[in-house]
Amino acid sequence: MHRTVTNLIEIHSEIKEKIKELKYTNYNPIVIAISKTFNIKHISHLINFGHLHYGENKVQELVSKHENLPKNIRWHMIGHLQRNKVKYIAPFVHMIHGVDSAKLLKEIDKQGQKNNRKINCLLQFHIASENTKFGFSLNEVESLQKEELFNTIKHVNICGVMGMATFTDDDEIIRREFNNLKSYFEKLKTHFKTSDFEIISMGMSGDYPIAIECGSNMIRVGSAIFGERK
Repeated sequence: MHRTVTNLIEIHSEIKEKIKELKYTNYNPIVIAISKTFNIKHISHLINFGHLHYGENKVQELVSKHENLPKNIRWHMIGHLQRNKVKYIAPFVHMIHGVDSAKLLKEIDKQGQKNNRKINCLLQFHIASENTKFGFSLNEVESLQKEELFNTIKHVNICGVMGMATFTDDDEIIRREFNNLKSYFEKLKTHFKTSDFEIISMGMSGDYPIAIECGSNMIRVGSAIFGERK
C-alpha cells in the first residue's frame, strides 16, 4: 500500500478517535487532499483507493489535472481566485472555497449562468492575525445580506464558510479563531435558510484536530498525506 493511502487511513482513524472522544454523533468530516504541486502519479494512488476530494490553489494546475484524471473527482479551488480566471474552472469545479469579495461572487454567478450550472461556494473569512490572508469580515457579509446580494445570484450555491487560522504553535489562538468562524457560521445560518448552507471548512495538516473540536466538517490536508512539498 502506498504511503499516501496509509497516511489518509491514519488521518481518518485519528478523526474517528477525536469524534469518539468528543461524543459527537452523525458527524463525518470531509477530508480534502490538497494535491497542489504534486503530480498525477502521486494522486493516482489515492484515486485508486477511492478518495474523491482534491484541492488545488492554482487555476492552470487545476485545469490540467481535471483534463487528465477521472471526471468523477470533486475538485476544490482553495486558493485566492482572480475574477478573470473563474471562466476556466466554472464548467467543472465542485466547490470554490475562497470567495472573499462581492465582485468575485458576481463573476462566479455570471460564469455559472454561462455554463448552465450552480457553482458551490464558501464565503472566506479573515480570522487570522496575519494580514497576508484574505477574507471577509462578518460586518461585510452582513452588509451584503442587507443589500440582498445573495438573493440576486441564481447560479451560486452558498454552502458555508471557510477560514484559515494564524500560523502559530499556540493552540489557544488557533482554537479562538476557529471558534470565531463557527460563531459566524451560526449567525449566517439564520439567513441562508437552505440545506446547502452546512459546511465549516477549517483545519489543515497542523491543526485539523483542533478544527474538528471546534466544529469543522471539512478539513484541507496536504503535507500530512503527501509529505512535505519541496
